[in-house]
Amino acid sequence: MGVNVVLVAGKLAGGILGNSHALIADAMESLADIFSSIVVWRAVVLAAEPPDRDHPYGHGKAEAIAAAVASTILLLVAIGIAIQAGRQLTQPRQPPRAFTLYVLIGVVVVKELVFRYASRQARLAESAAVQADAWHHRSDAITSLAAAIGISACLLGGRRFAYADDAAALFAAVIIGWNGWLLLRPALDELMDAAPGGALLAQIRATAAEVRGVQAVEKCHARKTGFEYRVDMHIEVDPQMTVREGHDIAHQVKSRVREAMPSVNDVLVHVEPGKTSSRE
Repeated sequence: MGVNVVLVAGKLAGGILGNSHALIADAMESLADIFSSIVVWRAVVLAAEPPDRDHPYGHGKAEAIAAAVASTILLLVAIGIAIQAGRQLTQPRQPPRAFTLYVLIGVVVVKELVFRYASRQARLAESAAVQADAWHHRSDAITSLAAAIGISACLLGGRRFAYADDAAALFAAVIIGWNGWLLLRPALDELMDAAPGGALLAQIRATAAEVRGVQAVEKCHARKTGFEYRVDMHIEVDPQMTVREGHDIAHQVKSRVREAMPSVNDVLVHVEPGKTSSRE
């Protein structure tokens, strides 16, 4: 957020003094980044809170909500930039000044470094919200690069290519909007409790099946809540065993799955009678 505050001030001043619409649009994108980062920061803190009386399943959905908000902000920023650039595209104007190009080059380097750091942290935490926020930095780098290309065209081509500055801002808006949509989809999937990838479910099934006494894994469902997964499964056991024995097997399944996959927070095991009994 501190980096973005400095960049907003620098890009806004450079855009106004240097007559660059693309640089001003870029400053607005960085301003949206600050708000997005605040939302993500508070949501990640809330998602880490333990369950309480009002939220017995925890607060993990706050992380998905923040990811959706951050992605929506990206889409709105893209629409705003596109509208402004489209209006200015056909109007006569003075080409931007040369110094704005150096401002943009510096911005591209800084924002790409910030994106790589934030993206690495997002992968480590498996956080969709932090990943969305990281892409705010990458989109900022993209808009700055597009603006730099547009300004270069203006400087090389003179007044004939003055429109290149706005064309670059329009192109950047398309890139930002597309990435906003790509980040919004997984956030909505998590809010709708969409099933995770097949590889995770296959690993959970295989781990449960290894527990002694489990004849088969009948059903296995999982959903992501914040940084962790919650699993519901049905296992088949000897129909002649006691309730205590079935309970002990279910407890072993839960422990084994959580040990094998630290990202799994809870496992609810339902015991079903199997088709065969070893005691007959």
